[in-house]
Amino acid sequence: MIATMARRGLLRPGPPHRVVQQFVELGRWGYGLAGELRQAAVRSPSQVAVVDSAGASYTYGEMLDRSSRLGVALPISAGDRVGVLCRNSADMIVVLVAAASVGADPVLINTGLSAAQLSAVIEAQGLKSVVHDPEFAPLLSEFPGAIDIERTSELISSSPATVLSPPARPGRTIVLTSGTTGMPKGAQRPTPGGFSPLCSIIDRIPLRAGVRMMIAAPLFHTWGFAGLQIALALRATVVLRRRFEPAPVVELMREQECTALIAVPVMLQSLMELEPGLPLPALSIAAVSGSALPGGLATRFMDRYGDILYNLYGSTEASWASIATPADLRAAPDTAGRPPHGTVVAVLGPDGSPVPPGTTGRLFVGNEMLFEGYTNGSSRELRDGLLATGDLGHVDEAGRVYVDGREDDMIVSGGENVFPSEVEGLLADLPEVLECAVIGVPDDEYGQRLAAYVVLREAAALEAEAIRTYVRANRARFCVPRDIVFLDALPRNATGKVVKRDLPR
Repeated sequence: MIATMARRGLLRPGPPHRVVQQFVELGRWGYGLAGELRQAAVRSPSQVAVVDSAGASYTYGEMLDRSSRLGVALPISAGDRVGVLCRNSADMIVVLVAAASVGADPVLINTGLSAAQLSAVIEAQGLKSVVHDPEFAPLLSEFPGAIDIERTSELISSSPATVLSPPARPGRTIVLTSGTTGMPKGAQRPTPGGFSPLCSIIDRIPLRAGVRMMIAAPLFHTWGFAGLQIALALRATVVLRRRFEPAPVVELMREQECTALIAVPVMLQSLMELEPGLPLPALSIAAVSGSALPGGLATRFMDRYGDILYNLYGSTEASWASIATPADLRAAPDTAGRPPHGTVVAVLGPDGSPVPPGTTGRLFVGNEMLFEGYTNGSSRELRDGLLATGDLGHVDEAGRVYVDGREDDMIVSGGENVFPSEVEGLLADLPEVLECAVIGVPDDEYGQRLAAYVVLREAAALEAEAIRTYVRANRARFCVPRDIVFLDALPRNATGKVVKRDLPR
């Protein structure tokens, strides 16, 4: 751990009184958002902490002042749950830190929720208030605890400079599950107990202290939020844009001289659709998580932009399980990588026993950041301290992890086990295909069959029978999709995951 911190510049000498105060603040406040912001503010108060596309630019010292003022001005107290319904911005970070600093629990709300889903989340999570961007006001018109984020600037300016003391009860961040298969559940995130979780990540993804980092993934997403936690620990400069649009994001990264990008895989797909002559800024790291990399994307991206791609496999509940480096992705483009230091991944059979390399089984993971359960009191299956991810996968002889599909996605067609994700990856390699999704649907004769939903590239032409012939030539007959539907776009949520329940049947 010490060696990793030294390699990443966290142990660089500094003014002794500031270095001492760093550890004092971490000792008092812990390793959550409130403590990480404070350690950065005492060590590097004039370092720019956040820049956003709305024109905001705050140093670490200013971020601490704004979050402390807001913490006493907001009508919340320790133990309250505060919803945060915002797009990426500096003010959103101020709200998150302010809530945590007074012992409230910030609840990160997906900006893509419908009015009905949002109402259900407010009730299920027992939210006292919801701080929101103005665009979401109509969805909250019936909720008396709604607070427009534009009002927070007024609260900050009218509140006196404040030095907060650590609350008796530390605030805990609650992340909502994606809700792609049902109502989002609240997952209680643990507060790191030290530097180990940070070092597990930056040992494999070489982010350094002071890096200029574009967090394109939504901050309400597990990976976007993790990027923010890492950034504060590294005293990085975070660059944010409210919405992801490939060309403006590239321009903002160039303008702000970003060398690292935190994104979800669908964003890389969008970057690949830009003109090849429009290069990315001088990035040294593009780190993605949140869903599987579509077939061939890793290789195509690195062929264009260099070997800078890192892929973290994890979940809201398990945090991380494995990380693929550029070398891993060159050797096996469909791998999820290897477990980092302090993490265990096991592939278990139906009887709970480990299966041999190359054999598909249920994936279980163990690390010190497993979630503490859902807010409704339920949890995930545990075996010997390892948490079920809900995925099926295997490990090869080299120790690389592969995700074969979700447990609830696998279908049985004519007595054969079929993984829709395997066919998705195959179709994604077709040059005419921009994106695709494959699901199982009921079948009177075989029990279930595959249905493929395909989005073609502009001006591309591809017949359904040509797709079936291609699959038949590369996979077993039971993998051939009987139904092929061409769409203009796949239904996705705000984090880029395909919402398969919204695919036309």
